[in-house]
Amino acid sequence: MHQLIYALVSAPTAEQALSRAQSVFDGLTGRDISEAPVFDYYVTFDDSSSVAGPARWGDRPTVARIDSPAGQRLLDSGWEATEREFHRTLGRVQEALAECSDEELMGDAMVRHACRTLGAYRGPSVYLYDEYGQGIRHREALDRILDAEGKGPLWIVPADVLF
Repeated sequence: MHQLIYALVSAPTAEQALSRAQSVFDGLTGRDISEAPVFDYYVTFDDSSSVAGPARWGDRPTVARIDSPAGQRLLDSGWEATEREFHRTLGRVQEALAECSDEELMGDAMVRHACRTLGAYRGPSVYLYDEYGQGIRHREALDRILDAEGKGPLWIVPADVLF
């Protein structure tokens, strides 16, 4: 399945931001052997693939400063997806806790998967990543990145990933 994810990176130029974001995406897809892959592959929006990236999602900026209108739209999209996935998964867990005995929960692979998904910092339930490849899972973490000073301009880079 395809989904859009976003990397937030500090860099002096758009070209350097794209390069840093690609390093993040490399780590998430196993191209960086120091990280276990959580996605099969990625395509950034400067790619001319006929099945992914712009071909699947339409025209999007390859890189945008976070303080630009385009950057804000990408950030809003990523944060809305993060909140939507969190609430969807939390609902599944809450429903199971209300309906199942401890023994049933212990043996229910879907409930265990939902709990794991709820706590994940990488993978399909995570839409925003920092420049170190860690998922941004709560608003305080996002605000810390947005408010960081002295690191240079902050950019957002979208990618189409397959999992």
